[in-house]
Amino acid sequence: MAIKMLMFDFRHSEEKFFQEHNFENFDITFFEESLNEDTVKNLTQEQLEQTTVISVFINSEVTQDVIDKFKNLRIISTRSTGIDHINHRICVDKNIDLVNVGTYGAKSVAQYTVGLMIALIRKIIPASKYVLNKEFSCQSFIGHDISKLTIGVVGTGSIGAAVCKLAHSMGMKVLAYDLVQKQELLNEIDMEYVGLETLIKQSDVISLHVPFTGENKHMFSEKEFQNMKPNAYIINTSRGEILDTVALYNAILANRIAGAGLDVVSCESYSFKCNQFSRRLGEDMSCMKEAELVPKLAEMPNVIITPHIAYETQDAIDYLLEMTFKGILDCIKGGSKFKNL
Repeated sequence: MAIKMLMFDFRHSEEKFFQEHNFENFDITFFEESLNEDTVKNLTQEQLEQTTVISVFINSEVTQDVIDKFKNLRIISTRSTGIDHINHRICVDKNIDLVNVGTYGAKSVAQYTVGLMIALIRKIIPASKYVLNKEFSCQSFIGHDISKLTIGVVGTGSIGAAVCKLAHSMGMKVLAYDLVQKQELLNEIDMEYVGLETLIKQSDVISLHVPFTGENKHMFSEKEFQNMKPNAYIINTSRGEILDTVALYNAILANRIAGAGLDVVSCESYSFKCNQFSRRLGEDMSCMKEAELVPKLAEMPNVIITPHIAYETQDAIDYLLEMTFKGILDCIKGGSKFKNL
């Protein structure tokens, strides 16, 4: 009998993978909608009773109420590394396997990060707008030689390490901060691990590549922005909660830093106009306060904000799906219950 599986947050970019692969042991139903307490009500009784595997992305909110609706759920697979959109404690209590993807799209995110950096430093966005509406003086587009700058990379996992290598290849001086230093990275390129405060004070560009643990919320806030160079930029392609949006807005408004490139922001379900509005907003008004500043930040000529797409290359998406199904099959065959956690 085929394994009944529901896949939520299904996107056009994922269709190619399923056209090229045959999952004859799976009976998969695809939903473009995210899974949450509203959309679970639209499922049939048969789907709620017979589904054993669900797959979601970060836009879904898999709460206890959602999980309790399924009567025979055995595996929850998220096509992401982060799992904070899933109540994983309930998964433990109900003996449900939770599968995530340990790492994916490292090169894609690193390339995107460098792209944001170049666009900011060379003022590509305002220059492009000038062609359309002639609002800016050409003198506003003077940038800097990237090879003369220092980049500070916070977090040297697979993505951070890839950023270090790309920055080094462009002649940048590379500083890095991490709780665990990667000797193989030190052996490969000319770089230096330093303390976080030193990195902040000496870097012309700071790029964030750390996972959100809850304890590191607003790791970069008012104090960190005050210690940055006034001509320095900050880039965040990791998690929005790492960076205090209110403090960032105030720092840019006061010209304490040069600008920012953000592919992630706090309260993404609100800021990026996803289908659902995060229920957590009612519990955390600070999230709402940060979200309200995102449109104002986006209007600034020295700020670039994109809707969490740094990883989105077809190569990364195909790899993510491949690892997703490998993880699911491993669980079905009796492998590790909690993958990559």
